[in-house]
Amino acid sequence: RVSSSLIGHLLMAINGSSIVRGSSFLRDKLGAQVLPESLSLIEDALRPRLSGSRPFDGEGLPTQARTIVENGRLTGWTLDLATARKLGLQSTGNAARGTSAPPSPAVSNVMLTPGEASRDDLIRDMGTGLLVTSLIGSTVNPNTGDYSRGASGFWVENGEIVRPVNECTIAGNLIDMLLRIIPANDAKAHHSRQVPSLLIEGLTLAGS
Repeated sequence: RVSSSLIGHLLMAINGSSIVRGSSFLRDKLGAQVLPESLSLIEDALRPRLSGSRPFDGEGLPTQARTIVENGRLTGWTLDLATARKLGLQSTGNAARGTSAPPSPAVSNVMLTPGEASRDDLIRDMGTGLLVTSLIGSTVNPNTGDYSRGASGFWVENGEIVRPVNECTIAGNLIDMLLRIIPANDAKAHHSRQVPSLLIEGLTLAGS
């Protein structure tokens, strides 16, 4: 879903490979607030009956449940043995291994704190804005968090959907966007990335 891709940018920014390269808009944010105080982001590779669950990572280390963001504050990076060694830290048990490449850090099952409002409630609260149903392409600066993507969906006025929008551009900065997210209560429990619909204020819209 569209909202999951936004959290995906956060997860990429805290990936040990990004931190080692210095190409992360969150590289100086350890311990800082990166989400609203009411929200946490948890990874649990041991959750039953999910495709991302695994007792050991790609380097044979035991996996664990860990809090990535606690009450809005970033608590740590996602590390395998190589990135942990370069940063002088311990692996978080997040190595993923492919068939033709060395291990690299990756998360498995993640869950963002859900809100209390329904998706329809958020649309009503939005008043006037864009309900994004699909994203097209991506221009994201990993160093600054500057964000620009093509989007389509539905235009909303006075809390009601009034017409489709075939193509437009949404833009902002991920640091600011993540701090302003308001989650709905519609996350799917059977998905390995449990992220509900999100309301974000203050984005720039351009196009039809």
